Amino acid sequence: MQTNLKAMRKYDAGLILVTVLAAVAFVFVLMNLSPATSLSPRYSQLTYLKEGNRTPLDFTSVIQTPANAWSPISSPVNLGMDTDVYWFSMIVEPTQSSQSRFLLHIDYPLLDNLDVAVYSQVGTKPVMTYSSGDSNRFSDRPIAHVKPLFPLPASAQSQRVIIKMQTSGSIRLPIRVWAETEFIEYTSSRNLVLGIFFGILLAMGVSNAFLTVTTKNVSFLFYSGYVINLAFILMTLHGYGFSYLWPGSTWFQSKAIIVFANATIMFAALFTRSLLPIKAYSKKLDSVTKAISWICGLSIIAGLILPYWLMIKAFLLLLSLVVIFILSLGVWMSLKGEVVARYFTIAWGFLLVSGLCASLDNVNIIQLPISSNNLLVIGGAVETLILALILAINYSHSRDDLIDAQQFALEQEKQANIAKESLLEVQKRYQDDLEYKVQERTLELEITLRELSEVNQELERLNAIDPLTGAHNRRHFDKRLRSEGRRSRREQTPLSLIILDVDHFKKINDEYGHDGGDACLIHVTNVFQKLIHRPTDDLCRIGGEEFAIILPNTDLDGAYHVAEKIRHSLQSSPLEYEDETIMLTASAGVSTTIIANEEQAQSLFKFADECLYEAKASGRNTVIHKHLQEKL
Repeated sequence: MQTNLKAMRKYDAGLILVTVLAAVAFVFVLMNLSPATSLSPRYSQLTYLKEGNRTPLDFTSVIQTPANAWSPISSPVNLGMDTDVYWFSMIVEPTQSSQSRFLLHIDYPLLDNLDVAVYSQVGTKPVMTYSSGDSNRFSDRPIAHVKPLFPLPASAQSQRVIIKMQTSGSIRLPIRVWAETEFIEYTSSRNLVLGIFFGILLAMGVSNAFLTVTTKNVSFLFYSGYVINLAFILMTLHGYGFSYLWPGSTWFQSKAIIVFANATIMFAALFTRSLLPIKAYSKKLDSVTKAISWICGLSIIAGLILPYWLMIKAFLLLLSLVVIFILSLGVWMSLKGEVVARYFTIAWGFLLVSGLCASLDNVNIIQLPISSNNLLVIGGAVETLILALILAINYSHSRDDLIDAQQFALEQEKQANIAKESLLEVQKRYQDDLEYKVQERTLELEITLRELSEVNQELERLNAIDPLTGAHNRRHFDKRLRSEGRRSRREQTPLSLIILDVDHFKKINDEYGHDGGDACLIHVTNVFQKLIHRPTDDLCRIGGEEFAIILPNTDLDGAYHVAEKIRHSLQSSPLEYEDETIMLTASAGVSTTIIANEEQAQSLFKFADECLYEAKASGRNTVIHKHLQEKL
């Protein structure tokens, strides 16, 4: 695949700009999503105790546990994935203030069971207890906030806070003690940034869904599904899903991460397969990409049934393999010359790597300097920015090509104007003579065209006339039947058709010869034409002794009346031929309908012909009339 080097250099310059903007985005989001480090933590002596197989503890017995049984730990706590009960103890500074109350903030929403007890310095029983976590309804939380938040009782002395936690996911406990005013300032800027981010993701998802309808391109559908599920998983990780979308469903809260995470990877694989021409280079790699989407789809169903701790470990393994595969695929196709794969790899690399790092952080394999949830938001924002800038660069080059083409056209027009001016004097000298010749030739051409038009009209008329009887022929009949059928369908008016056949015409031919037969046909035509008065009615000879009459805007009774009148008139008008009287009769089939589709006009003709055969079978010299609907 050959690529334009100038365009490639322009794209590279654009990607440098993208990288700078991505770094700025990292810093900006980090500053807005991370707590202010200048504030003191307001607590000390953070320790933990794993309950394990020992006798279950409660808030009365745990306070009596010896100090040497507790292990010191620093915040933010990250002990990996474990389903055992953990106890955490810390000493909180005095919370006596006339300006604001103090709040204990756990900056991690995905905890199943979280109980908090506050003790005075000398007390062995808690002065205040709270319960929170995903296993409880959102409305049962002490403070309706997206993450666990507990009010601390005012005290002029230090207090001991003990936290009991059990979860099927990661043992994470980012602890912060805030003055309420500080917390409001912090959450306002944080919610603004997250609101803008989620709004952008949902807007992109909805707009791409509409593009799917208008363009019929499934790539937009897959990208829309990816963006929307990415938004949902980030909402779940930050607690907004449980707070606003399914606050009463603790069951779905325990499954939401698995469902949305697998759906995100599934749509990402489908989008990759539709965007990159993988199949053109390797059918095996295309099958692997397709298999990833199937595995993720099945994992969604399994996630609703199997326990969370099992499915999250399986997903983290799958995510690691998918990240390596997709990035390797993008690099490989870039080396094959696919420019779009190059930018695809850079754009998706941010999000996939941030997702992988966040997953490894959740299982305590690596330690990140910022929250893994915030890292996912940053990766999503940077990925969206890069894709948007790539589209902008592409549009910029398209616009440059258009401007170059316009400038080239203007230059050509300028040269043409110069040449036109040089010929102007010559044109003026010969203008009068040219105009005279043009007028003369134009007049001759108009006369010739008029004569040719008259000849064509005459030929058209002759092509539509039966040379023996002077009635319209079968070719004209077929054309007129289609035309009147369309008008009947358009105006919703009835169209009637009469098919007539001269009785015993073969016997007449055998007895009087073909000349006698021709005379009979001419006589029959004259009789029929005398009884057709409306300009829209049309008599046609469609066979040897078979005639058809098209009656637009005529109901069945009217058509039957015309057919019966024709039959009676022919019966009472014998032909005098070579001093002999030839008695003539005719059978007729009549049918009427309001045409509903293009094929029904031909059905009307066939049904009228069936009515004709029924009339002939009934003894001839009779008229059978029926609505087409009687057959349908």
